[in-house]
Amino acid sequence: MTHEQNGSKPGLTRSESHISRVNTFPSVEFSIPSSVTPHNVVSKCSSHPNPCGDCPAEMHPQTNEKIAGATGDEEAQSRVDSNGEAEYPEGGLKAWLVVLGSFFGTIVSLGMMNTVGIFQNYISQHQLKDYNESTVGWIFGVYVFLSFFCGLQIGPIFDAHGPRLLIIAGSILTSASMLLLGVCTQYWHFMLVFGVVGGLGTSLLFTPAFGAVSHFFFLKRGNATGVAAAGGSIGGVVFPLMLQKLFPMVGFAWATRIMGFVFIFCCMVAICLIRSRLPPKEGQSVMPDLRIFRDRSYLLLTVGMYFMEWGLFVPITYLTSFATSTGAISPAFSYQLVAIMNAGSCLGRWAPGHFADRFGRFNSMIAALALCTATTFTLWLPASVLTPSTPQEATTIKALTIVYTIIFGFASGSNISLTPVCIGQLCETNEYGRYYATCYTVVSFGTLTGIPIAGSLSQATGGHYYGVVVWTGLCYVVSLGCFIASRAHRVGFELAVKF
Repeated sequence: MTHEQNGSKPGLTRSESHISRVNTFPSVEFSIPSSVTPHNVVSKCSSHPNPCGDCPAEMHPQTNEKIAGATGDEEAQSRVDSNGEAEYPEGGLKAWLVVLGSFFGTIVSLGMMNTVGIFQNYISQHQLKDYNESTVGWIFGVYVFLSFFCGLQIGPIFDAHGPRLLIIAGSILTSASMLLLGVCTQYWHFMLVFGVVGGLGTSLLFTPAFGAVSHFFFLKRGNATGVAAAGGSIGGVVFPLMLQKLFPMVGFAWATRIMGFVFIFCCMVAICLIRSRLPPKEGQSVMPDLRIFRDRSYLLLTVGMYFMEWGLFVPITYLTSFATSTGAISPAFSYQLVAIMNAGSCLGRWAPGHFADRFGRFNSMIAALALCTATTFTLWLPASVLTPSTPQEATTIKALTIVYTIIFGFASGSNISLTPVCIGQLCETNEYGRYYATCYTVVSFGTLTGIPIAGSLSQATGGHYYGVVVWTGLCYVVSLGCFIASRAHRVGFELAVKF
């Protein structure tokens, strides 16, 4: 292991312990058994002691390292070496099949999350046209809130029982939500079907999907997580284009039913491929603990993530409505903007994760936030202020909106995929679940209120969106400042430090 700041800090070792706790992803903790098979392992994590001090050992045929005696458990393919370092496969057929299953799982879960702008625009103009933007926005605020907040309890269930039951439950709820959406006519129908059922289903899908990926990767976790998260961007490209064609052809009800059938297919693939590698573990608690906010770096990170999530879902939700309101962009092309944004986000979810493993997770996250901030103020804000009184101004608005959509889509792709590994930079590996749970308990309330606040700003400015744009940009300014301060508190302002 090197001494570079590129992973979780080593935790305390206890020779008398029989298991060591290893954390991976949102609200997920698990144990590495003392007896495991030795094949297909590469990377090491220095924060996990060898719990098998009295176990008989044998020599690895290639590395001549001592390894624990093996059991017949196929799920336990990790081991601890003579230095007490837990090792991860970092690849292999089984590992990449899990990534593929998670990719299909995020097509449904995060793809649905990335398509909320299409539903918001259509519903507010048709079924709920008598309600204002802020009131309709609460439906999608509740959806995003539950998608993140419910991970607090889903993580321990994942630890105790593995991903299979959670993936099945999430598949049923998300598919049912989309199949039932077509029969909704009243406000409470949409709140229950999309906001509550859809939010619960999304959380049940993507939390264990990412957690299972983290069972197989440590050094390459950012890259593998980025590949899995790219499924959400693929869904965010396909679903808006599909709905744009289906709404006028077959109507809202059948368009959402067809989308529900696509969900069922993707969920079946996810159910078949997603597996955990480590044995289930009972009794692990990851309840929030406010005492850890005494760590100023962690406190600043949490505040930064709160403002980032406050701003992130505003463009995702309101970009289509904004484009339609300008008069310079046709309604048909307004729907395509969500697909364009997610096309950029597809690359943006993988590339930052790849570079984060090489150059530092905080470094990559700060660069992405800076790009989000710059594009919001230099591209989206001018487009929201201009009026298409001449053909040239209409062309300028359209060009600014398209360029913003592409660049912001790329830059914001890391906003979800990199935040968990940034949390891991600030805590011992065996405390990760507690740190993540505490952070997202706070952050999830930002996702609840961000969309309705943006709707109120649009309403207060007479249907214009410059207030929404300024709100988004300011959220990113605060988030960027907090991430820089959090990093500086640990490693200073030296840019060359990998962190």
